[in-house]
Amino acid sequence: MRVLLVGAGGAIGSRLVPRLSERGHQVTGTSRSAARAGYLRSLGAEPAVLDVLDAAAVRATVAAMRPDAIIYQATDLTGQGFSRNMDRGFAGTNRLRTAGTDILLAAAREAGVPRFIGQSFAPFRYTHDGGPAKDEGDPLLADPPPAARQSFAAMAHNEQAVTAAGGIALRYGGFYGIEDSMVRAVRKRQFPLIGDGGGIMSFIHLDDAAAATVLALDVAGPAVYNVTDDEPAPMREWLPALADALGARPPLRLPGWAGRLLMGATLSMLTEASGAANARAKKELDWTPRYPSWREGFPAAFASQR
Repeated sequence: MRVLLVGAGGAIGSRLVPRLSERGHQVTGTSRSAARAGYLRSLGAEPAVLDVLDAAAVRATVAAMRPDAIIYQATDLTGQGFSRNMDRGFAGTNRLRTAGTDILLAAAREAGVPRFIGQSFAPFRYTHDGGPAKDEGDPLLADPPPAARQSFAAMAHNEQAVTAAGGIALRYGGFYGIEDSMVRAVRKRQFPLIGDGGGIMSFIHLDDAAAATVLALDVAGPAVYNVTDDEPAPMREWLPALADALGARPPLRLPGWAGRLLMGATLSMLTEASGAANARAKKELDWTPRYPSWREGFPAAFASQR
């Protein structure tokens, strides 16, 4: 296929380009900066400069390329620190998930692009009752914490728009495999274990996320998939394991009342959250994660950084 990969220079986009090329796809990879052209070409993509919020430029790019598929992976998280206010840190990404999604889908519709894959997110979003791991048909939180409402709404908009257009929305787990804000916080003991650490998290190694995304090109939409590993786990298990994999000191422990002072209403995302089940993605995408659990994935991802 001719694949237009929007956000090709990001954490997952840079892993997607070589995998798409290996399967014989012709990849055009976009970035907002012309300085990334050499890097994208080295990965195996034909580079293109594109601001996905520029509707005229998006329309022209899609019309000129006439891709068989668009994969949308653009985010705006470079330089973001670890914050209890999700909406503040994700403001740029939220705009990409709302206005950017709408602009790109409109251009795809005009050009008759038959396949569209969009990036979404699984952790924290499912209701906090009824078991530790939820599938795609389970309800999402109707009333997220105030500091995350815009982010949750942006993800919901993205999924609804993509699936309404016949596309596929991938609810990725928490990415790991790079030095991101969470890793830096764990290294500095700035990510405490709060209360009993019972909130459930679902992770996915970036390489496994990329592998599932490539396979999603071969299935028909509309569909939503949880792209997570096999072991959703409480914070009291995964957080000390991540610190150990990084060679960092064990996380500090805070009682629940101190966590509420630190995190406010956002605390519920860390202490009450449900995980996400990946059975549908494994079956329908014919996908098997290389790292079935963060227990193997963390040491493998961070061994060289200890």
